[in-house]
Amino acid sequence: MKENIKEYLIITLGVILVAVAIEYFYAPNNLAAGGVSGLAVVITHYIPSLNVGGITLFANIFLFILAFILVGGDFGFKTIYASFGLSILLWFIDKFLNPQALTTDLLLASIFGTIITAVGLAMIFNINASTGGTDILAKILNKYTNFNIGISLLCVDFIVTLMGALTFGADKGFYALLCVLFNGPLIDRLIAWVNEKKQITIISKKHKEIADFIMNELKRGCTSLYGKDAFSEKDRDVIYSILTKKEIEKVKEFIESIDEEAFFTIGSIDEVQGKGFLKVSGL
Repeated sequence: MKENIKEYLIITLGVILVAVAIEYFYAPNNLAAGGVSGLAVVITHYIPSLNVGGITLFANIFLFILAFILVGGDFGFKTIYASFGLSILLWFIDKFLNPQALTTDLLLASIFGTIITAVGLAMIFNINASTGGTDILAKILNKYTNFNIGISLLCVDFIVTLMGALTFGADKGFYALLCVLFNGPLIDRLIAWVNEKKQITIISKKHKEIADFIMNELKRGCTSLYGKDAFSEKDRDVIYSILTKKEIEKVKEFIESIDEEAFFTIGSIDEVQGKGFLKVSGL
């Protein structure tokens, strides 16, 4: 229950960040930087009576079927929450706050809009959700192909950006394209940073106590390996485990508290799949 509340709070914060980027950086500067919201910016140019929030809501309702059928119910429910939240928030800002561009400099709008959007979407994607629209299509491509989320978004959003260029001119089109080009890789970097894991290899006479701490206190697995000191030829018990950055710090503190002579190395891991971490592909 607490985990679900935490996930929805993270999604909510991500939605707020995306809405701020759209309403205060992209839309007022006519930057159609991909997504259904970018398409909405183009449409509102031709039909001023419509607003970005209403268009995104209508488009997302149509695309939810894909989320349920192809990605799964859990993704769909979280996406409904994020999508409706974003659409309603966009509508609310349009209706009551009369948003104005925080900067009319297209370069600054592109830079800050991209950073804020990437942070918000990374938070949402990391909870296995999406703000709907083209994000759903990107998630589907990510699941059924070898494309990661960032590259999938790049492919899907390029078409919307091209439409924006044809509508608002080449200059704004190029700035919007830069937003799309940098948004995807930045999302991937942020997700990788949040989920970064580290490996730790420990040689200690207190190996049993350390293994118990990892398994019982941190609720993580570890492997006991057989080793031999090359100089003294004494047998050594070696502990190997994959942990989060926060858990690594706890293990270091515990080791230092019980065995000052312990030897351990810590290294970064690019990817971890298996029980307790990412789901193994094909399982």
